[in-house]
Amino acid sequence: MNAWTRALGRATLAAPSASVVLQFAILAAVSILAGARLELGAGYPVKALVGFAFIGAIVIVQARRRLAAAVFGAANQITLGRAALTALLIGLFGEPAAPVLAWTALAVAIAVSILDGVDGTVARRRGEESEFGARFDMEIDALLILVLAVLALQFGKAGTWVLAAGLLRYAFVAAGVVVPWLAAPLPPRRRRQVVCVVQIVSLIVCLAPVIPTPWSAIAAALGIGALTWSFAVDVLWLGHNRRRSTQ
Repeated sequence: MNAWTRALGRATLAAPSASVVLQFAILAAVSILAGARLELGAGYPVKALVGFAFIGAIVIVQARRRLAAAVFGAANQITLGRAALTALLIGLFGEPAAPVLAWTALAVAIAVSILDGVDGTVARRRGEESEFGARFDMEIDALLILVLAVLALQFGKAGTWVLAAGLLRYAFVAAGVVVPWLAAPLPPRRRRQVVCVVQIVSLIVCLAPVIPTPWSAIAAALGIGALTWSFAVDVLWLGHNRRRSTQ
């Protein structure tokens, strides 16, 4: 454990690629141990590592483009750790829906959510705030929501409609490619952060084995309702701002 702590400390001063490689190595060891302990299929570590490799490749490319400094920073390292934990959840895709896996997914999701408040605090205290860091954090939140939605469906806690929780944001981004005014910058709003937390918490509650259906589905539906309302507010603002700029 001490060796890992020292390695993580050095990684905060390393380039993005070195940070991703280190996290990949740690994830490989953790996923193999978790797979053996939980008696998962042989493909579990592969799924987790492939998921993280995809995330890591995007992080390396975007960090080199958007980070002014060559170092990755402690805050981004924590966010990358959140990505690694999310990859552990991705590895559960296709595994048998057993209560022990539901509890495991619940514990990992809670850990990812707790760390969500840590990376921002570290960034502010260390003066590491950046546009890249904020976007990185937001994308991991979006990915976590999608992964939790898939697991909620896989474990039979909600219907196929629960996937809307994770797909709404990606649909919004895709719509911005077709309708340019939807891709216009939005003003910062605390509302989005609050709704994101509500959505994640609702899916965590939905996944909890102690919450039976249909209550689990109701919890997920409440989160999706809040998320839909938030997107609707943003779309209306963009539409109003477009008309005003045209006039």
